[in-house]
Amino acid sequence: MTNQNEISRFVNSKKYLSLALIILSITFSVTFLGLLRFIDLIPERIENENPNSDAIIVLTGGSNRLKEGLQLLTAKNAKKLFISGVYRGNDVRRLLKVQKFNPREVVCCINLGYTATSTAGNALESAVWIKKNNFKSIILVTANYHMPRSLMLFKQIMPTIKLIAHPVFPARFEPKKWWARPRTASLIISEYIKYSIALTEWWFKRLWLNINNSLVTK
Repeated sequence: MTNQNEISRFVNSKKYLSLALIILSITFSVTFLGLLRFIDLIPERIENENPNSDAIIVLTGGSNRLKEGLQLLTAKNAKKLFISGVYRGNDVRRLLKVQKFNPREVVCCINLGYTATSTAGNALESAVWIKKNNFKSIILVTANYHMPRSLMLFKQIMPTIKLIAHPVFPARFEPKKWWARPRTASLIISEYIKYSIALTEWWFKRLWLNINNSLVTK
């Protein structure tokens, strides 16, 4: 009888182990396919070299982002520039000095946002500014690896605003060769995780909203 019980426990443990391996394999496959899809969302080039819009929004996090935004402004691709997520203590003239831009050319057309500390915060802060100015379209400037999550969050918060992606391309960042470059791989995986979390949160919010709406209409 003891031998039978041991055999039964052994068979059951093998079943559980097999089931666990199957679940892990499926999870890994789905996650890896999602990662590959995310990499395909990272822009490789600027689709529109000469965009026109009501305003430009730059998300802080890299000096080249601000430089690109200022160049778009001086080229009159938009009337206004909003820089989101600026450290308190910085002002327009100080930022222009760092970027070696002549303040007299653009200082009147730049606004700064100090409240954002995340990409979601950037979207909220920018939405308030866009609504205040009654803008209908924006050029969004951020790093190419950051663009998929930024566009998703901006579209969620301001679905009626026309968004024109204008990515900046960091040096030594090659998404198509990510597996051969540890720094690129680490950055992509980190951004993919953040993107997935933001997408999941949005999905649950939409589900909760639909459930509440269904209960109200009943």
